[in-house]
Amino acid sequence: MNTLATTFQMLATAETETATASPFSLLIPIVLVGGLFYLFILMPQRRRQKKSREMQASIGIGDEIRTIGGIVGTIVGQDDQTFTLDLGASTMRVIKRAVAERMEAEPTMDDKE
Repeated sequence: MNTLATTFQMLATAETETATASPFSLLIPIVLVGGLFYLFILMPQRRRQKKSREMQASIGIGDEIRTIGGIVGTIVGQDDQTFTLDLGASTMRVIKRAVAERMEAEPTMDDKE
């Protein structure tokens, strides 16, 4: 019985000695995880958003675009928040934020030579 009590006393002493660790030692892993989160998730997302805003600001009437829904059309009109697209047989209004990309003209056989 005496050895069991001694063992519990040693464990209790060991726990109190390790519990007095610096609070900054717990802060370091949190800061590292936060830094990695910013580096790998937030920075690339901000770059994509900036590139998308610049592309949407640079397009205008006459540009052929593709929306995030996959609709391809030529811009024939615009106002503050929307574009009017010519789809060939009809027209459609889309929100400017829904533009995914500007379609580049496909090279013809004359351009390849």
